[in-house]
Amino acid sequence: MATRNRFSSKPDNSLLPWLGISTIVILLDQVVKITITRLFHEGELLRVTSFFDLTFVYNKGAAFSFLAAESGWQRYVLTGLGVVAALAIVFLLKRNAGKRLFCWALALILGGALGNVIDRVMYGKVVDFLSFHLGGWYFPAFNVADSAITIGAILFILDELRRVNQ
Repeated sequence: MATRNRFSSKPDNSLLPWLGISTIVILLDQVVKITITRLFHEGELLRVTSFFDLTFVYNKGAAFSFLAAESGWQRYVLTGLGVVAALAIVFLLKRNAGKRLFCWALALILGGALGNVIDRVMYGKVVDFLSFHLGGWYFPAFNVADSAITIGAILFILDELRRVNQ
Protein backbone atom coordinates (compact mmCIF):
# COMPACT_ATOMS: atom_id res chain seq x y z
CA MET A 1 0.00 0.00 0.00
CA ALA A 2 1.38 3.37 -1.00
CA THR A 3 1.79 6.11 1.58
CA ARG A 4 -0.02 9.38 1.16
CA ASN A 5 1.61 12.73 0.66
CA ARG A 6 0.52 14.98 3.54
CA PHE A 7 -0.40 17.76 1.07
CA SER A 8 -2.30 15.60 -1.39
CA SER A 9 -4.81 12.78 -1.44
CA LYS A 10 -2.78 10.96 -4.11
CA PRO A 11 -0.45 8.10 -3.09
CA ASP A 12 3.20 9.17 -2.86
CA ASN A 13 4.96 6.92 -5.38
CA SER A 14 7.61 9.40 -6.45
CA LEU A 15 11.06 8.14 -7.27
CA LEU A 16 12.49 11.63 -6.83
CA PRO A 17 13.37 11.53 -3.10
CA TRP A 18 15.07 8.14 -3.45
CA LEU A 19 17.00 9.10 -6.56
CA GLY A 20 17.98 12.29 -4.74
CA ILE A 21 19.47 10.25 -1.88
CA SER A 22 21.34 8.08 -4.40
CA THR A 23 22.64 11.17 -6.17
CA ILE A 24 23.93 12.64 -2.89
CA VAL A 25 25.78 9.36 -2.19
CA ILE A 26 27.30 9.38 -5.69
CA LEU A 27 28.38 13.02 -5.43
CA LEU A 28 29.88 12.60 -1.96
CA ASP A 29 31.66 9.42 -3.04
CA GLN A 30 33.12 10.98 -6.18
CA VAL A 31 34.17 14.25 -4.51
CA VAL A 32 36.03 12.37 -1.77
CA LYS A 33 37.65 9.99 -4.29
CA ILE A 34 38.80 12.89 -6.47
CA THR A 35 40.21 14.61 -3.39
CA ILE A 36 42.09 11.47 -2.32
CA THR A 37 43.53 10.90 -5.81
CA ARG A 38 44.79 14.51 -5.92
CA LEU A 39 46.23 14.62 -2.40
CA PHE A 40 47.80 11.14 -2.25
CA HIS A 41 50.04 9.08 -4.45
CA GLU A 42 48.89 5.52 -5.02
CA GLY A 43 49.93 3.45 -2.01
CA GLU A 44 50.56 6.49 0.19
CA LEU A 45 49.25 6.28 3.74
CA LEU A 46 48.35 8.87 6.38
CA ARG A 47 48.03 7.52 9.92
CA VAL A 48 44.99 9.24 11.49
CA THR A 49 44.62 7.16 14.65
CA SER A 50 46.16 3.99 16.06
CA PHE A 51 43.48 1.98 14.21
CA PHE A 52 42.60 4.10 11.15
CA ASP A 53 44.56 5.32 8.13
CA LEU A 54 43.72 7.27 5.02
CA THR A 55 45.36 5.69 2.02
CA PHE A 56 44.98 5.59 -1.74
CA VAL A 57 44.70 2.16 -3.32
CA TYR A 58 43.00 0.84 -6.41
CA ASN A 59 40.84 -2.26 -6.28
CA LYS A 60 40.41 -4.05 -9.62
CA GLY A 61 38.06 -6.55 -8.04
CA ALA A 62 34.89 -6.53 -6.01
CA ALA A 63 34.42 -6.43 -2.23
CA PHE A 64 37.47 -7.56 -0.24
CA SER A 65 39.46 -7.49 -3.53
CA PHE A 66 37.58 -10.57 -4.79
CA LEU A 67 38.72 -11.20 -8.40
CA ALA A 68 41.33 -8.41 -8.20
CA ALA A 69 44.12 -10.64 -9.52
CA GLU A 70 42.22 -11.59 -12.70
CA SER A 71 43.33 -10.44 -16.16
CA GLY A 72 40.90 -7.53 -16.61
CA TRP A 73 37.66 -9.20 -17.66
CA GLN A 74 36.27 -8.50 -14.17
CA ARG A 75 36.08 -4.78 -14.98
CA TYR A 76 33.38 -5.43 -17.57
CA VAL A 77 31.53 -8.11 -15.62
CA LEU A 78 31.44 -6.02 -12.43
CA THR A 79 30.41 -2.89 -14.36
CA GLY A 80 27.64 -4.85 -16.06
CA LEU A 81 26.46 -6.30 -12.76
CA GLY A 82 26.44 -2.81 -11.25
CA VAL A 83 24.31 -1.45 -14.10
CA VAL A 84 21.88 -4.41 -13.96
CA ALA A 85 21.62 -4.04 -10.18
CA ALA A 86 20.95 -0.30 -10.57
CA LEU A 87 18.14 -0.95 -13.06
CA ALA A 88 16.59 -3.58 -10.78
CA ILE A 89 16.81 -1.21 -7.81
CA VAL A 90 15.12 1.62 -9.73
CA PHE A 91 12.32 -0.81 -10.64
CA LEU A 92 11.96 -1.82 -6.97
CA LEU A 93 12.00 1.81 -5.85
CA LYS A 94 9.22 2.67 -8.30
CA ARG A 95 7.07 -0.24 -7.14
CA ASN A 96 7.68 0.39 -3.43
CA ALA A 97 8.25 4.16 -3.24
CA GLY A 98 6.03 4.47 -0.15
CA LYS A 99 7.99 1.99 1.97
CA ARG A 100 10.43 4.35 3.62
CA LEU A 101 12.99 2.05 5.28
CA PHE A 102 13.04 -0.32 2.31
CA CYS A 103 13.57 2.59 -0.08
CA TRP A 104 16.26 4.18 2.10
CA ALA A 105 18.10 0.87 1.93
CA LEU A 106 17.74 0.62 -1.84
CA ALA A 107 18.65 4.28 -2.42
CA LEU A 108 21.90 3.88 -0.46
CA ILE A 109 22.76 0.65 -2.28
CA LEU A 110 21.96 2.29 -5.64
CA GLY A 111 24.16 5.31 -4.92
CA GLY A 112 27.02 3.11 -3.75
CA ALA A 113 26.76 0.74 -6.69
CA LEU A 114 26.74 3.58 -9.21
CA GLY A 115 29.61 5.35 -7.42
CA ASN A 116 31.75 2.27 -7.94
CA VAL A 117 30.49 1.78 -11.52
CA ILE A 118 31.67 5.32 -12.31
CA ASP A 119 35.15 4.38 -11.06
CA ARG A 120 35.22 1.20 -13.15
CA VAL A 121 34.19 3.10 -16.27
CA MET A 122 36.65 5.97 -15.68
CA TYR A 123 39.67 4.11 -14.25
CA GLY A 124 39.00 0.41 -14.81
CA LYS A 125 39.20 -0.04 -11.04
CA VAL A 126 37.71 1.38 -7.85
CA VAL A 127 39.40 4.00 -5.66
CA ASP A 128 39.56 2.90 -2.00
CA PHE A 129 40.95 5.01 0.83
CA LEU A 130 39.53 4.08 4.25
CA SER A 131 41.76 1.61 6.08
CA PHE A 132 41.01 0.19 9.52
CA HIS A 133 43.41 -2.07 11.39
CA LEU A 134 43.98 -3.58 14.80
CA GLY A 135 47.04 -5.37 16.16
CA GLY A 136 48.63 -5.89 12.77
CA TRP A 137 45.38 -7.11 11.15
CA TYR A 138 44.14 -4.87 8.34
CA PHE A 139 40.56 -4.79 7.10
CA PRO A 140 40.52 -4.33 3.30
CA ALA A 141 40.41 -0.65 2.31
CA PHE A 142 37.04 0.67 1.22
CA ASN A 143 35.29 3.91 0.22
CA VAL A 144 32.12 6.00 0.69
CA ALA A 145 30.23 3.95 -1.93
CA ASP A 146 31.08 0.71 -0.12
CA SER A 147 29.93 2.28 3.16
CA ALA A 148 26.61 3.30 1.61
CA ILE A 149 26.11 -0.23 0.23
CA THR A 150 26.85 -1.72 3.66
CA ILE A 151 24.51 0.67 5.50
CA GLY A 152 21.85 0.00 2.85
CA ALA A 153 22.24 -3.76 3.31
CA ILE A 154 21.86 -3.39 7.09
CA LEU A 155 18.71 -1.27 6.63
CA PHE A 156 17.38 -3.84 4.15
CA ILE A 157 17.87 -6.63 6.72
CA LEU A 158 16.25 -4.53 9.46
CA ASP A 159 13.30 -3.81 7.18
CA GLU A 160 12.89 -7.52 6.42
CA LEU A 161 13.10 -8.45 10.11
CA ARG A 162 10.53 -5.77 10.93
CA ARG A 163 8.20 -7.08 8.22
CA VAL A 164 8.56 -10.70 9.38
CA ASN A 165 7.78 -9.73 12.97
CA GLN A 166 4.57 -7.84 12.07
